[in-house]
Amino acid sequence: MQRTATSTIVLDITEPADLVFSIAAAGVYQLSRERITATLDGAPVSIAELTDVHSTRLHRVESGIGELVMSYEATIEGEAEPMARDDVELLTYLRPSRYSESDELAETSAAEFRGIRGAAELLTAVSSWVGTRLSYMPGSSLPTDGAVRTLLARRGVCRDYSHLCVALLRAQGVPARSVAVYAPGLDPMDFHAVAEAWVDRAWRAVDATTLAPRSTLVRIATGRDAADTAFLNVISGRARLVSTAVAAVADELPNDDLDQLASVL
Repeated sequence: MQRTATSTIVLDITEPADLVFSIAAAGVYQLSRERITATLDGAPVSIAELTDVHSTRLHRVESGIGELVMSYEATIEGEAEPMARDDVELLTYLRPSRYSESDELAETSAAEFRGIRGAAELLTAVSSWVGTRLSYMPGSSLPTDGAVRTLLARRGVCRDYSHLCVALLRAQGVPARSVAVYAPGLDPMDFHAVAEAWVDRAWRAVDATTLAPRSTLVRIATGRDAADTAFLNVISGRARLVSTAVAAVADELPNDDLDQLASVL
């Protein structure tokens, strides 16, 4: 499979800012073409690249005042190898986190999924439960909303679906985490968020929105929740988001059988 991904982020910098972007394909892929640039009022700005333990590639930019444009494009050839794990990592993804409050949703998870046997069956049940109880409504949630608020509001966007799936799975003793992805076939197109759960000795994708085939997803960032996977973090200074433009295509868009396990490859 060949996939291409592009994104452009435009920011209005009103105070010198230290910015970290997470928009590049993770360092687990073979790329036949890749380009990342930053310009401030049309002039090139230097970019420093850092890589975390999950091969998430972070790009740090120190920007002055003006219009900053961050652009990315890549062609991904084939699939990545399944991501490894260790026992410490699995323990980390069993714990509550800022946006996936599994401790607060423990009783809800126990009541809704009582009697389900096996992690694979639980995965399907959680994805279906979240997908049928939430309404996908762009602009309906805040960047600070977590799984509990999402469940109460019964609406949200992909990050909210991901956080709720992660929290309910962790509450059932299944390690789970959030993943930011490029998603060929997604409509409306944007940066996308899904969940991953450790099932049958592999990380399995969970997308309760069902808006894109799981087998075409391209991993960008992996972490506990959106605190680790957001496409932009403003470390200091002031930056106003003006616009984002995202595109992702694959040379084939297979049907996604939601009863089958799938991984982000």
